[in-house]
Formats: sequence, C-alpha cells, structure tokens
Amino acid sequence: MNLDKQYPCVADMEAAAQRRIPQFMREYLFGGLGGGVSVQKNRQALNQVELMPRYLSDGNKPEIHRQLFGRTYDAPFGVAPVGLSGLVWANSEVILAAAAKAHNIPYTLSTVATASLEEIRKVAGENAWFQLYTPKEPEVVKDLLGRCKSVGYETLLLTVDVPYATRREHDIRNGVSVPPNFDLKTLSQMVSHPGWALRMLRAGVPEFVNLKPYFAVKPSFNVGKSIKASTHFISERLGGHISAQRFDQIRDLWSGKLLVKGVMDPTEAKQYLAMGADGLVISNHGGRQLDAAPSTVSVLPAIRAAVGPMATLLVDSGVRTGLDVARMLALGSDFVLMGRPFLFALAAMDRQGGEHVMKILKAELRSAMGQIGCSTLQDLPSFLACK
Repeated sequence: MNLDKQYPCVADMEAAAQRRIPQFMREYLFGGLGGGVSVQKNRQALNQVELMPRYLSDGNKPEIHRQLFGRTYDAPFGVAPVGLSGLVWANSEVILAAAAKAHNIPYTLSTVATASLEEIRKVAGENAWFQLYTPKEPEVVKDLLGRCKSVGYETLLLTVDVPYATRREHDIRNGVSVPPNFDLKTLSQMVSHPGWALRMLRAGVPEFVNLKPYFAVKPSFNVGKSIKASTHFISERLGGHISAQRFDQIRDLWSGKLLVKGVMDPTEAKQYLAMGADGLVISNHGGRQLDAAPSTVSVLPAIRAAVGPMATLLVDSGVRTGLDVARMLALGSDFVLMGRPFLFALAAMDRQGGEHVMKILKAELRSAMGQIGCSTLQDLPSFLACK
C-alpha cells in the first residue's frame, strides 16, 4: 500500500475511519454533545485564521523543532489525551506512544485509558505525559501520582474542564462505556465491521486499567471487575470542580511540570499560574463538554495578552492539519495538542497510521511555513494577516 498516495492528508484518514469503525464508536469519536455547535465552531474559527505570505524572504528551510520544559521535540505538537481510545481502535495507546517516541513528540495518556501508565512509560519513554482526571479521595490521588513519579513521568496535565457529568446523547443512546455495555444494536454494528471486531477480540475487553486498583477502596464499591465497578467509580468518585484547595494539594504532591488543561478564561489563566502551574492548555475539550463554549481560537490571543509572553501556553480543539498548527502558533500558543487526527489515522491504517500521520503533519507545517516565508516557529505571530 502506498500510504502517501492513499492517505496524503488527515481528511482522507477521517473518511476511512468513518467506514472502518462501528456507528456507536464513530459517534463517540466524531461527535461532541448537544447540537455539536462547539465542534463546528472550533473548525470554523480555525478556517478564519489567515496568514500573510511574504515572498521577499529567505525562509527556504523552515525549522520546526520546539523546546518545552528543557526538552527539544522534533515538532511543536503532540498527542492529546483521548479517553476510551482503546475502544475506538484496539491497542491505540501503545501504537501511538511508540510512534510518538519514534517522531520525538509528546504522547499524553488519559487517566481513563485502556493501557496502563506503567506500560506506556516503557513504550514512550521520556516522551510520555500523563493526564489526570482527579479522584475525589486524597489517598487515591496520592497513590496515582506516586505511580506516575515512580516510573518516571515528568509532565502532568491536570484536566479541570470536566467538573460535572455531561449528557452526550449519542453515547447515552449507544451505551458507550468501558467495559463496553453491548446490546443487540451495538453487536450488529460490530458484526458489520469485522476488521474492527477481530482486533478488539484479540486485544481483549477494554478496561480502565489505571483506575482498576481503586475500585474497591470503599466497601460499598467492592464489586470487582464488573461494569458496575467502573461505572460507580467514574460517576461517584472521579471529577468535581478543582477548587484552589484541591489544586494546592495536587501541586504539593507533584514535583514535576504541571499543566492545567481546559483553561478558557484569561482571568482564571492568570490565577492558575499564580498558584503554581507551570503552563496552561487552552482547551474546550474538543467541543465535548459545553456546546456553548467559545472556540480556543477566539480566546487564545486574549489569554496570551493576559499572561504575558513568558508564560507557557499549549492549545487544542479542532486542529486537523500542519497548517492549523501554524495558525495556533501564530495566535500565541507555544505548542499544540491533537487527539482525533491520530485516531483517524489508526482506524484508516492500523499500526502504520501513527507514524504516517505524524510524518504528514510535520510536512504540512513545513510547507505552510515555507509558503509564507517563515523560517522559525518564533516568527509565526508576525505572519498573522489580521492582528
């Protein structure tokens, strides 16, 4: 298979993913919630960001390496955490972690992943980051962060934008959960996608392996390996608003780099940095938490202005191409995270997808910079057409 010819861009991978995964997971991966307004808004806002080409330039060899927290990455983007990704495509966490290491970009493992934090640290090495959905019990937080520290994680993404259970109608309708809650409808969809089903069968029934040790912390939740165990844990013992007190407790427990993920308000951005955050991830959760949320494109410049030029800002939500990466950097971000494009690639090409899409995104970024005459990532803000 000539991957460059068959899948020259993420849009082609997305189209293949639409065909290759069952409807119940397709709606989970592609959808947001409500009317999908925030998902569409993210994309529309990025499309409106214009870069001014300047041809009286010597920008023939764009440099895309980026330093972040003392490490040099081969590109200014990384893999965002995606919950249930192992149910979207079998073994996705391990495949993408290995590809990220090969391409020297970060891979962020979700708390609600189907691969263990210990395994992913071995696979991705120093390129592995961990994303925390905060358990309500301090002893569980302490143990989870202790596990991260013991195997060598250096960067933690504290997600703050999931304070309350959302109602994603398509997931409710389809019974999407881990372990999966299959019925006749979902089983029929699986049968009609035998390639996906066989891969899942070989990988085994997915579970929230990072949280599994804590299911029985309280006797009332001692229900072993059942679906009830994970359902109770997620609904009753995970999440809630991260108050200043809870933030301070996590900051005290974590000696590595701490990024706050889900920040959208400029005032709150300044508060997190003042409380000890090492950086922020500007994110509306890919349009999956609040259908009235602004796009990250619309708030990023204001947040950069509020926190100043020296603060470390990352951004996600809606990014699909290397050109989009250039747009986000031009708007004031230091680094960009993406989730869905990497899963599109796996669904399209299985194990070859991770490395292929990373190669494509790097090439697109260089192409965009070369076209506008920009030699370095630091210069991208000066190429915004409208400031």
